[in-house]
Amino acid sequence: MNEADVLEVAREAIIVMIKISAPVMIMALIVGLVISLVQALTQIQEMTLAFVPKIIVIFVSMLLLLPFMLATLTGFTERLMERIVNPG
Repeated sequence: MNEADVLEVAREAIIVMIKISAPVMIMALIVGLVISLVQALTQIQEMTLAFVPKIIVIFVSMLLLLPFMLATLTGFTERLMERIVNPG
């Protein structure tokens, strides 16, 4: 395995990490922005008002997106193991 192969595996690992984490983080960001807007409009500055909905949305999105995350990670692992078994 040369330097180009190592860089290719590292690049693919970063892309897989972004694919797995981005949907959950985007949902949390959207909920956070909506809650912040509601708090600014109503002048309610309760910390749990922002925390609890974000946690619920993160858990629900992880449950819904778990098959996609598992398929993405499994595909990456299979490609990586294929490279180990058949170098070059």
